[in-house]
Order: sequence, then C-alpha cells, then structure tokens
Amino acid sequence: MPRSTTPKSAAAGGRTGRPPVTSRARILAAARQLIDRDGWDKLTVRRLAVELGIGSTTLYHHLRDKEDLLLLMLNEYVGQVPRPELPTDPAERIVTVAVAVRDLLAAWPWAAEVLTVDGFMGRFDDDARWFVEEILAAAVAGGCSHDQSVQVFRHIWYYTVGEVLVRSRSVGVRGPDGQPVDPAFRRSLDESRLAHVAAVADTWSVLAVEDTYAAGVRAFAHGMLVRA
Repeated sequence: MPRSTTPKSAAAGGRTGRPPVTSRARILAAARQLIDRDGWDKLTVRRLAVELGIGSTTLYHHLRDKEDLLLLMLNEYVGQVPRPELPTDPAERIVTVAVAVRDLLAAWPWAAEVLTVDGFMGRFDDDARWFVEEILAAAVAGGCSHDQSVQVFRHIWYYTVGEVLVRSRSVGVRGPDGQPVDPAFRRSLDESRLAHVAAVADTWSVLAVEDTYAAGVRAFAHGMLVRA
C-alpha cells in the first residue's frame, strides 16, 4: 500500500512542529482582554495560555506566575500613560500628580489590589516610577528633607489606594441616586447615642459619592509641607 503523502501538520486533531511563537506584547494584550471581559481575579496563567492558543509550559518561559504577569502589565500601563503638565507650586504639583495616579488606578482598580503592600516600588521599572519621583521632588522643593519626602509620598499613596479600593468595591452598594440599596442603616440608629451620625444619616450616602479626592490631597499636601 502506498505511503500517505498528507503532511503531518495537516493531520486531524494533532499539533506538531514548533509551538506557536508568542511575544510579551501579545501576552499582555491577551491578558488585558481577559481582565476586561472576566475580571482580574479570574485571570490565571492556564486561562491566558488557552486564550493565546499555547501551552502553559510555553507561557512560563515568559513569566513566573500570575503576579509577575500583573506587574508586567502595570509597568507597561503606568509607563505609557500621558503625564500631566505640572504647576510650579510644590503642593499643587503633588495634587496634580496624585490625581493623575488616582485616575489611572480607577481605570484599572485591580492594580491597586496588586500594589497594596509596602515595597511595591521595587516592583516597578524606571518608566513606571515617574509619579514617585515627581511627588518626592515636589516635596523637597516645598521644604522637606529627602526623608520627609518619603513620608509625604507614603501618606498620599495610602490615601489614594484607599480611595480607589473603596470606590471600586462600592459598586452595587448604592443605587443610581447615591442612596444605599439597603436603607436599614438609617432605621437602626439610636439617635440618643449617635446624635451627630443621625444628623447626617439621610445624606451620608449622597455625600459619600461626591468626588472630593483632589480637595483631600490638597489638604494633605499643604499641611505636610507647612509642617516640614
């Protein structure tokens, strides 16, 4: 019987030859697509490999684990975000940078989850550290020592991450009018013990959705520079 001349690569149900070639850009694009579609907590190396049409072993040649993948994405994202024009006043420079960072994290709230540990600076590359440098430089220009500038950055950073995480996790807790989905909060108050809380209970949720971040950072920045 004559030997079949059908190429092995065309055989049904099989994959032969070299594995598909991939690249960092392709990996990061596929990961962003998965996060946008299913949420960052559903992202795994295995699911990403399926999305790319490659084996998990091949993907591990490019990254160590999920955390490594997320940090690669963050470095690319933060490094490519257009930087704002900065005012000359040191406190206002801090406010401008902080608002820009808040906005980029709000677009990717999972990023704040990844960065909620001390020592995150070591996880960034130089292009992604621009906002740290700008806040430190502004603090020094405002009269802080280099040691004090680190404290300024740390307070601003904690405030920013908290803002992003609380707002991202509050989706669905309030209705479109800002009122809580469950009004039991107001009904359960003992006004004789919590008079001031009761006084603002009816408007608390509406006030809570107001974007007062810039005003808060401004108070932080001016207060810390005056103290320095």
